[in-house]
Amino acid sequence: MLLCISGSLRRGSHNTQLAQEAARIYGGPSEMGNLRLPLYDGDQEDADGVPESASGLAAQIKAAEAVVIASPEYNQSFSGVLKNALDWVSREKDPVWRDKPVAIMSATAGRAGGARGTYALRLAMTPFRAHVLPGPEVLVAACGRAFDADGRLTEESYTKALTELMDQLRAAAERLR
Repeated sequence: MLLCISGSLRRGSHNTQLAQEAARIYGGPSEMGNLRLPLYDGDQEDADGVPESASGLAAQIKAAEAVVIASPEYNQSFSGVLKNALDWVSREKDPVWRDKPVAIMSATAGRAGGARGTYALRLAMTPFRAHVLPGPEVLVAACGRAFDADGRLTEESYTKALTELMDQLRAAAERLR
């Protein structure tokens, strides 16, 4: 099973569309991760433990054969929603990311397609020791014009890069079986 994580909670998010397009190309069963989590608060964790919603996301990551993360770029970094989820999941005792094949991508309104945000996300993933694929980079610029009414990418260069990335992600997952 492929787990797709969108760093945007917005209904109609282009990053959710990108993650869904990645899942379609990857093939097989997939599901979306839930990032509607409370803000990380050490006092809350001390009092109540890790919330069920965060433990549920950690369980999804652990069960997945591979993970796709699509995040918008906000102020030259990835979204706060995604950072919060990474923080909560890191509080689990079991290192759910370790050696997990992960593909990172972004869809943004800007012309760089989220290059700085994906770089920041790669750095944030380092302590988890996930197997983050180096590329090809899938950076969808001017995302408001990049998808058709069915949520499919309209530009051949994006589809080609996403297909190559999903082929590599599938191969990495198969090596772990």
